Amino acid sequence: MTERTGTTDGAATGQAGAGDAAEQGRPLIELRDVKVHFPIKSGLLFDRTVGYVYAVDGVSLSINAGETYGLVGESGCGKSTLGRGLLRLVEPTDGEIVFDGTDVRALKGEAMRKARRRMQMIFQDPLSSLDPRQSVESLLVEGLKAHGLADDKEATSRRLRDTLQAVGLPASALSRYPHEFSGGQRQRIGIARALVLDPDLIVADEPVSALDVSIQAQVLNLLEDLQNERGLTYLIIAHDLAVVRHIADTVGVMYLGGLVEEASSDDLYREPMHPYTKALMSAVPVPDPLVEDRRERILLAGDLPSPTNPPAGCRFHTRCPWAQPTRCADERPALREVVGGHRVACHFAEDIAAGRLRPHEVEPELVRPDEGGTPGDPGELIPTP
Repeated sequence: MTERTGTTDGAATGQAGAGDAAEQGRPLIELRDVKVHFPIKSGLLFDRTVGYVYAVDGVSLSINAGETYGLVGESGCGKSTLGRGLLRLVEPTDGEIVFDGTDVRALKGEAMRKARRRMQMIFQDPLSSLDPRQSVESLLVEGLKAHGLADDKEATSRRLRDTLQAVGLPASALSRYPHEFSGGQRQRIGIARALVLDPDLIVADEPVSALDVSIQAQVLNLLEDLQNERGLTYLIIAHDLAVVRHIADTVGVMYLGGLVEEASSDDLYREPMHPYTKALMSAVPVPDPLVEDRRERILLAGDLPSPTNPPAGCRFHTRCPWAQPTRCADERPALREVVGGHRVACHFAEDIAAGRLRPHEVEPELVRPDEGGTPGDPGELIPTP
């Protein structure tokens, strides 16, 4: 990917923070041991907490200004919750969120409202995230009014038209309603709603998963063009590895609430080092039939453990073909740098890469609720018959 820094004159408003971060060589956004735990309540008269869903459990990462960070993982791993927690759409349980030198979790009231102008989100479903009773003009101007940027009617009208033009929609779309557009056009409206405030950071949660393949390419190219023009910083959340490879500078892989691997896009796709990432990459089809027939396919045994009762030690050891006795089950590996900025949360990453450890067969385990247990208790891991 080419380096994407700087801003155009038309996007200068609200971009000073991102520019400062880029010039000083420091990240625009930093997450330090962020946790998001949801309590499980039980009781008819008095709610009592009987457990927690550990949706995000200790994630640390940083994103440099003007770059794209791709966050991937299977459904239920906590990547969408992490994106919402970053913006405080859900309140983090613990950890630090530092945006351009400011601790976001310490902001309250008016200070937090002002900070949100610089951090916007593109939601996964373009239809359900747009109010069907509001016209496109009403949807776009709502954010401007909330931040006191819609006082000049002529300037506001020009800003709305310019924003629609930037996402490839005509000015006539302002008077229409979301149901009158196709899926790709609705997603462009969602992008325009985030873009109209001239943010520094955009969190895009599965921005193309609901679109046809041909439309996906158009929206991804649009996001890339906007980044080049305006110096935007992206956190792209996706489960499609091809999408992330196309647009991301750095890729992080999540599993069961934690980050298990992080590297540049090229390094990660060339040589994944965590066993879970290896399994993900082996599932990506290769268009060359000769290569597809020869390459190794890693099939994971058993079910994804419940986030209400994650395994002790390494979260992945119950399904890992390279898991070793005692240490993998007892000690949770830290996300550490292995080589050249490539970070891996695995005790034996170097041994696996060098071939000193060979994969072994994993006995499949099935997660089943214990019908006689406490409400919210996922029960034990029961071997599959």
